[in-house]
Amino acid sequence: MSEPSISLYDRLGGVYSIAAVIDDFIDRIMDDPRLNANPKVDEAHHRVSRAGFKYLVTEQLCWAAGGPQKYTGRSMRDSHSHLNITAGEWTAFLDDLQQTFDKFGVPTPERQEILAIINSTRGDIVMFETC
Repeated sequence: MSEPSISLYDRLGGVYSIAAVIDDFIDRIMDDPRLNANPKVDEAHHRVSRAGFKYLVTEQLCWAAGGPQKYTGRSMRDSHSHLNITAGEWTAFLDDLQQTFDKFGVPTPERQEILAIINSTRGDIVMFETC
């Protein structure tokens, strides 16, 4: 008899561990000059509450990873389409994520699963394929 599969949520350590990683990651992206070079992103980073942003991203990752949370935020398209995000900014965003993964020692299989979740949203976030 095989063991039941363990959800990504559980392998990541649940809401408290996910929240700690998201806390670092959101600070990283909100302060990243590569992202804030886009005036619309910079304005959004100064308009939204960090605590609220961290809450919604934690909620979203927990939900996507199989946790009991339900994502209550807006769609990725609705929350990003006006920001004119480029492919280069997406790459910087992913670099920030890798730095956070490294800091917390997130194992490779879990990194790959999280990246698959995040990359599934790329089409709703990246508006310009040129850098």
